Amino acid sequence: MAGPEAGALSARARALAVLRIRSTALAVALLPAAVAAVLLVGGATGRLGGSHGEEWTAVRWAVVGGAVVVLLLAAAVAAVVVRARPALSPTVPIAEETAPDLYRLVRDLADRLEVPAPSAIALTPDCDSWLEDRTHRAHGAKGGGAKTGGGMGSVPAGASVVGRGERRGAQAPVLVIGSPFLWWMRVAELRALLAPVVAGTGPSVHPDIAAARRFVRGLDAAVAVAARGSGGAGKAGEAPVAALGRAVRRPALAFLGWIARLLLRGCRDHAAEMERAVAAAASERAQTVDYGLRIVAQEQVGLAYAGWDRLLTRVALPAWRMGRWPSRLDAGVVAALTELSRRDRLAEGFASRLSERPACDLLEEPGLIDEATSLLAARLFHGGPSEPGPDWAPVDWGEYPEEVVDRKWRVEAARLHRVLDEQPRSGGPGPRRAAPREATSGQGPEPEPDAPTLARVMGRLTAAPGLAPTGELGEEVAARLSAEVAREEAARATDRGGALTEPGAGSGGGDPWIDGFAPLFPLQPPRTGRELLADHVTAMVCCAAIDTAGAAPGLDWLDGPALLFGGRRRADLAHSVLSLVEDGDAEPLRAWLGEVGVRPEKPVRLV
Repeated sequence: MAGPEAGALSARARALAVLRIRSTALAVALLPAAVAAVLLVGGATGRLGGSHGEEWTAVRWAVVGGAVVVLLLAAAVAAVVVRARPALSPTVPIAEETAPDLYRLVRDLADRLEVPAPSAIALTPDCDSWLEDRTHRAHGAKGGGAKTGGGMGSVPAGASVVGRGERRGAQAPVLVIGSPFLWWMRVAELRALLAPVVAGTGPSVHPDIAAARRFVRGLDAAVAVAARGSGGAGKAGEAPVAALGRAVRRPALAFLGWIARLLLRGCRDHAAEMERAVAAAASERAQTVDYGLRIVAQEQVGLAYAGWDRLLTRVALPAWRMGRWPSRLDAGVVAALTELSRRDRLAEGFASRLSERPACDLLEEPGLIDEATSLLAARLFHGGPSEPGPDWAPVDWGEYPEEVVDRKWRVEAARLHRVLDEQPRSGGPGPRRAAPREATSGQGPEPEPDAPTLARVMGRLTAAPGLAPTGELGEEVAARLSAEVAREEAARATDRGGALTEPGAGSGGGDPWIDGFAPLFPLQPPRTGRELLADHVTAMVCCAAIDTAGAAPGLDWLDGPALLFGGRRRADLAHSVLSLVEDGDAEPLRAWLGEVGVRPEKPVRLV
C-alpha cells in the first residue's frame, strides 16, 4: 500500500503507541488499588491464610492507604492534564458571513481532496499556514468557548465533523492562514498553497490521532501550569493563609510537572513520527490538486516572507516605538513587494501578477481585517496594548512620513541634545570650541552656545587635537544614549502595566501569554550604543535638512524612514555619519551637507 493511505496508517499506528503510554500510566496508577482490593477480598473471604492476624491487617490497611493516596494523586494529575488549556496561536477569527467566498474556496478544496472541511478559519500576522485543534480549549473553558480580549472575539467551536469512514465525534481543526498571503497572493495561488494544509484535516479527525494529540497537548499544558505555579517567590506582607497555600501548592505542582515531563519523554518520539506521517499523508493527497501552481505559490511564500520581514523591522518597528501602529500592514506588503520587484532582478515579472484577482478579495471587508491583524501584529512583535488609545494610535500610510518619520527624527534629535547637555565636559573645552567654528558663516548672528544645531553636535563628537583620543567622545555619548533609551523603554513597559500577561494566569510575573494565547517571538532587534548614536546623529542631520534645505520626510517601503530632496530619496548619508561616529571625522559629513545645501549652524525644531 502506498500514497496517503499508507501515511494515514503509519500516523494511526504512532497514535496508538501514544495512547498505549497513556493506558500504561493509568494501569500503574490503578495497580495499588487492585492489590488493595485483592487483600480486602481475600481477607473478607478467608482465602488468604492467616489473613485475620494483626500483621496482615496492618499490611492490608497500609496498602489501602497507599492505594488511596496514589489514586488521589493520579486523579489530580489527570484533572490538570484534561482541564489545562494548551497554548494556541494568536489569531483574528474570520466569521463565515465576513468571508463567504473564502469559506467556499476552502470547502471546495476539501471536497476535491475528499477530506472534512476545517471547522473555522482564522488569520495570523505571520507568513505561515497550519491547522490548529482548539477542542481542548473549548472543553476546558467555562461556557463552551475561550474568551479572548483585545477585540479578538471568541474562537468559533464549529459543529462536529464526520470524516468519511470515521466514527462520529471528532471535530475538524481550525484553518489558520497567514494574512500576508491573502494580500500578496492571487486566488489560484492561495488555493494551491492551502491544498496540503487542508488535506491534513483527514487524519486530524481520526479518533485515535485526535485523542493522542489531545493527550500530548494536555501534558504540555500541564508542564506549563506547573512551571508557572511553582516558580516565583511570595510577595512581601503576604497573608499567612496565602503563604501556607503557596507552600503546599509548590511541591504539588512540582510533582505534577515531574509526572507530565516523564510522560512527555515517553511520547515524544511517537508524537513526532505521528505528525510527520500526518504531514506526509496530507502532502500525498494534495498532489492531485494544482500541483504545478503550487510550485509558483511556494516561490511567492519566500517572497512574501522577505517583504513582510522588511516591513516589520524597518517600517512598522519605528512606528511602534513612537506609540503608533500602522493600520494597513498587509496592504503595505503589496507595496513593499512591488517596490522589490522594481529593484531586484530575481523578482522580475512578479509585478505582472497584480492584474489577477488578489486573495484578499475573498473577504467582504479587507480593510477591517487588515486593521485587526495589524493591531495583533503590534501586540505580538512589540507588546503594545490591546486597544487604541492616546499613546497607542493607528496611523495610515499617507500620514506615516509626518506622523512617524518626522516625529521620530525630532524626538531622537532632542534626546541627543539632552544627553549632550548632561554629559560632563571633562578633558578641557576642546570639543566645545568646534561648534563656534562651524557657526561662523558670516550670514547673521551666531546661535546660542547650547542651541540645538547640527554644528554643535558635530563639534562635540569631533576629536580635538591633544585631548581625547579619536572616537572616545562618541563612546561616552553612545553609552549615555543607551542608558537613556533603556530608561524610556522601561518606563513605557511600566505604563503598559503588564498588558501581555493573561489575567488570572497565576503569580508568575514572566508569563508572556496574550489573552491566553502563546505569542510569536518579539521583534526587538538589539541595537549597540554605536548604532544608537548613528541613528540619533542621522536624525539630527535629517531635521537640519528639513528645516534649512527644503527636504521632506518620506517612507521607503523596504528601508523605512527616508529623507527626500525634490521628491527623491538620498541614500548616501550613512557613510558620512559613520565616519563622524566611529572615527570622530566630520569632514565627509561637512562635504555632504554642503552638497545638498544644509546649513548646520541654524537651530532646528525639536519636540
